[in-house]
Formats: sequence, structure tokens, C-alpha cells
Amino acid sequence: MAVKTNNIYGKILISDNTIERFVSRVAEDCYGIVAFVPSSAWDRLVGFFCFRTYVSGVKVHTEGDRIFIDVAVKVKYGVSIKAVIDALKTSIKYRVEKFTGMIVDTMNVKVMGVER
Repeated sequence: MAVKTNNIYGKILISDNTIERFVSRVAEDCYGIVAFVPSSAWDRLVGFFCFRTYVSGVKVHTEGDRIFIDVAVKVKYGVSIKAVIDALKTSIKYRVEKFTGMIVDTMNVKVMGVER
């Protein structure tokens, strides 16, 4: 799927994969996030065979002008997980909405582990 919108210049189409890559770049800037990890065995398998188009640990689904985001991360040892996840969600929501001009409806973050 893709996010579609119109403005005075014409139609704009942003693919889910583009939004996934953008989310991964935004999350890299957040303090306390160590890495993205596949959230299931199926995601690991897909990541193994799809080298270019797959973004590990990030899934984006769009319906109309709504964006649904799932992120699976490892968090740095010794930080407040709640504070890091709240900051991550706020940052991703704000920047994706500015980037696409659409509404982030739901954002789920799954903490898959803790690393030093």
C-alpha cells in the first residue's frame, strides 16, 4: 500500500517502504535505542531473502490517510525503558506526520531485549 494525497501541484504517493526507511532513520537519532530487530521468525526469514527493500524491525501499514507503525527494538542497558519508548514514539509520530502530511493513527513499540 501507499499513502496518497493531492495538492495544487498534483498527486503525491509515498510507499510504505519509504516510510519504513524514514522511521528507521528517525529512531536511530533517539537516545537509548541500540538496534532494530525482527519481531518474529518470519521477519528474520524475509529479511534474509529481501536484501534491499526490507527494513528490519519496522513495519508500516497504511489505510487511506492513516498510518499504522510497528517497531521492534533493543534498548540500552541502564536507561528507563518507559522514558526511551515514550521519546521514541513522540519523535517518530511528529516527524512522520511532518514528512508525509498524514496522521499516525497507531504506533506499537515492542522491546525485544536489552544490550550494553
